[in-house]
Amino acid sequence: MLVACVALSAGLLHFGTGLHPIPWLTWVAPLPVLLIAPRTTGVRACLAAVAAWAVGGTTMWELQRDRMEAPLPVALLTVVVSALVAALAVLLFRALVRRGRLWSAAAVVPAVWVSAEYLVATLTPNGAIWSLAHTQAGVLPVVQLAALTGGWGISFLVTAVPAALAASAAPWRNARREARRQAGGRPWRVAATALTLLLVVAVGGAVRLALTEPYGAERKVALLASRQQDDWAPIDTPRGRERLREVLERVRALPPGTDAVVLPEGGFVTTAADLPLISRPLAALARERRMDVVAGVIVTDANHNTAMFFPAGGSEPGVYRKQHMVPGVEPYEPGDRMFLRAGTGVAICKDLDFPDLARAYRREGARVMLLPAWDFDLDGWQHARTTVLRGVENGFWAVRSAANGNLTVSDPYGRVRAETATTGRVPTVLTATVGTGAVRTLYTWAGDWFAWLCLALAVLLPASAILRRRRPV
Repeated sequence: MLVACVALSAGLLHFGTGLHPIPWLTWVAPLPVLLIAPRTTGVRACLAAVAAWAVGGTTMWELQRDRMEAPLPVALLTVVVSALVAALAVLLFRALVRRGRLWSAAAVVPAVWVSAEYLVATLTPNGAIWSLAHTQAGVLPVVQLAALTGGWGISFLVTAVPAALAASAAPWRNARREARRQAGGRPWRVAATALTLLLVVAVGGAVRLALTEPYGAERKVALLASRQQDDWAPIDTPRGRERLREVLERVRALPPGTDAVVLPEGGFVTTAADLPLISRPLAALARERRMDVVAGVIVTDANHNTAMFFPAGGSEPGVYRKQHMVPGVEPYEPGDRMFLRAGTGVAICKDLDFPDLARAYRREGARVMLLPAWDFDLDGWQHARTTVLRGVENGFWAVRSAANGNLTVSDPYGRVRAETATTGRVPTVLTATVGTGAVRTLYTWAGDWFAWLCLALAVLLPASAILRRRRPV
């Protein structure tokens, strides 16, 4: 039975998380291990959790090792951390269930998981990329919860439902007798409460979607990117000059009235001395077509990964330096300043894996984010949805142009308005219409209040069970 439960959870995690998750599987993936945990020893419950989450976490292995070429310790750490967090959550769940504290058991699992997600996002260079919230990016009624709690609330709900169901099935007579006393005589109320909360979130999200606020004046945007893998050529080489000509031709061919175009991260490579070979024609094109142009430029001798903003009016170009690098892949010096002009913000790819930076942009007045990016083929959908979630959290439009990934335009409610994948070395073009209005959210104003609540619960729930006098079970 133990092996079957581990295998079932591992399989559900494999298909319910990762790069192409099936959303409903995420909700039931922890259930088999949580059901078996109170029925076995602590050591076996711990090993079951570690095995299930380690096997389930292999969905990211090919991306990290083969595509990103992440060092082996970095790739292993991603799997190990989630497995250890799951083991801690399962052990605390088991201990609380066996003491009849079903409400605490149901809450401690999501509290521990969200606490770990928050600490990883805050204290490590990985950001929130592995958050369970991204698995629900296509379930729009549920995603609306992010406007209140950030993605932390979605991760909490996804793990709270299976924990509540498992807690309501507490096996021991003494534990169930104590549970009846604490749950008002009806342990099933724990599961019913979690399911009711899910229903409230889904209905509330559907209502929010139905009451969409006006988006203000419309703005036509274009996204242009290609597959840049093995096609990284400095501007002073024949291929580099050819790439620039291709981009200029594609931009000139855009429909009249296009207000902005976003090119991919690292689309051009140059030294500081040769930078005018790129900036002069792009600035002239921006003036000629009266459109804002955002282009990703790697300045090799300065060791900077930048996004250059060429305004339609022909004024001085702006420069944004990427703040968050992919660990083990990008050797560049990080920037420390935002770039915002007339309600339009600019950031680069992994920057949007960090909720605090997206929130800071919105607080400063960003309504539309223009985002050069560079993905690794396999993660095109998943990484684009990370940005979609940031847009819901803070109520802004996201225009993301990713080499080796997806060109994606999403609105402040998480609706993907346009999307296509890059297909070859010739630039792919996607056009869309975005609004210039944004949506105010509690998360932008209150920040990570829900994550801090989970941190408190993760500490207080086990502590109260230890300190409170209780009858032996």
